[in-house]
Amino acid sequence: MPLTLPVDVIRIQSLLPHRYPFLLVDRVIELEPHKRIRAIKNVTINEPFFQGHFPGHPVMPGVLVVEAMAQVGGLLTQLSLANAPEKSEKLFYLVKVDKARFSKMVVPGDQLDIEVFLKRTIRNMAMYECVARVDGKEAASAEILCAEGKA
Repeated sequence: MPLTLPVDVIRIQSLLPHRYPFLLVDRVIELEPHKRIRAIKNVTINEPFFQGHFPGHPVMPGVLVVEAMAQVGGLLTQLSLANAPEKSEKLFYLVKVDKARFSKMVVPGDQLDIEVFLKRTIRNMAMYECVARVDGKEAASAEILCAEGKA
């Protein structure tokens, strides 16, 4: 299937195994295969985690911001291989997070603009440099390592 930007959520669901309430990417807006990707997560009060995090003061949990960055990294890998004969049917699992930093709270109404760079690949693993921004200001960043596993 040829790549047309933006990549919508229907195509994203064909590339990632995540589903509600754990699919944390709404749209891919930029892609340089095997190099970088930019994607969007619209944060709404309807997210189930806001019910308990925190009542009266909703804040997106930092661990879910990291998960969103990892999912965007997975999309970079999957979209880069979309037309390759060696395309894998395997899943990639988050195995390591380094240098995680949270600079700004993410709240309902925010739009997470997530940019991920492929730092390197080693055998069946990929190292990503990730940053999530809200209104152009960094909300979180991390280095993420994902490893290919059996589906």
